[in-house]
Amino acid sequence: MTNTEQKNAETVIAFIEELRQRGELEHTDQFFAPQIGEAFSDRQFAVDEIFAQGDKVIARILITGTHTGMFAGHAPTGQSAKITQFREFRLADGRIAEQRAWVDTGTLLPQIQARK
Repeated sequence: MTNTEQKNAETVIAFIEELRQRGELEHTDQFFAPQIGEAFSDRQFAVDEIFAQGDKVIARILITGTHTGMFAGHAPTGQSAKITQFREFRLADGRIAEQRAWVDTGTLLPQIQARK
């Protein structure tokens, strides 16, 4: 990793921590994103991996929590869940110029479906 890539990764990590402190880390452009905060009230966040190449940084964030509220039409199950969120950043002159975020619902939904 070059010095610039290392600085970009550090900028992104600081931004992610700021979002976490403000309670906004789970927010994405996905229509159900606001439900994550309601459905997983005890959620915890950890940056699992950071990839930096040139002016781009990808962060994989692990969200863990207990399914205690409605999510995507699924009633609370009390099941523990591990939710993967990805955030993609483009930096310019050491500042975040744009970002995108999405949650891996393909692995989340099977974890919270009611079991018989």
